[in-house]
Amino acid sequence: MDAPESPEDYYARIEAALGDERRLPVAVEEMPGWDIYPYEIDFLKIKPLAPLADTEPARRGEDPETCWCAEPVDPEADGLVWSNDEWKLSTDLDGSGLPIMVWLSPLTHCDLPTMPPAVAAGLGPLIATVSAAVEELPSVGRVQLAKYGDGGAHLHMLFMGRPARILQFRGSPMLDWEENLPRVPAEVVARNVRPVAEALVAAYGGRLGPAARD
Repeated sequence: MDAPESPEDYYARIEAALGDERRLPVAVEEMPGWDIYPYEIDFLKIKPLAPLADTEPARRGEDPETCWCAEPVDPEADGLVWSNDEWKLSTDLDGSGLPIMVWLSPLTHCDLPTMPPAVAAGLGPLIATVSAAVEELPSVGRVQLAKYGDGGAHLHMLFMGRPARILQFRGSPMLDWEENLPRVPAEVVARNVRPVAEALVAAYGGRLGPAARD
C-alpha cells in the first residue's frame, strides 16, 4: 500500500491549478454560488498562494508550564461564564457580533488528539448541554460548533449562536458576517450567557462566573 500523501505532493497539485499571479480561480459553483454567501463576486480575487512553510509553527501553550492552565482558574475572571473542577466556559465581554459566542475548555492540559479518555468521556455530554441551552435563547436560531486550534495548543471548543430568522447567516459564511456585525453590548452578553451557565450548574454542579452574574 502506498504511503499517505506528502505536504509537497499536496502543494504541487494546488500549484498546478494556479493562474496568473499565482492565484486560484474563484470556484463560483461552490461557496460563492450559495444564496447565503455574503460577498458579491464580480471583483473577488483569491490571494496569491504563499510558499509551503518549512514546518508547522508552535502554538501558544505547547509547553504545559506556559499554558494558562498552569495556574488555577480565577473564579472572578471577567469572561468566565461557568466552571467546575474539570471544565470552564468562557466568553468575550467585548462582544462578538452574534447573540452568543462561548468556548469550552478542559482544565487538564490537552488538545483533542491528546485528550485523556476520562476527559473525553465528559466532553460529549457537555457539548450536548451547552448546545441545547444556546438554542433555547430567543435570539438564536441554531448553534454552530468549531474547533480550530491553530493558535492555541489547549483545547477550546467554540459555540456560536446563529441569529434567529436571519437566513443569510446560515452555514459556514456566518463567521464572515460576524466580523462585520456591530458588537453585542456587554450587558446583553451577560443576559444571554446566564441561562447557559445555569443549565451547566444544574447538570454538572460548579459555579456561575462573573460574566453570567453581572
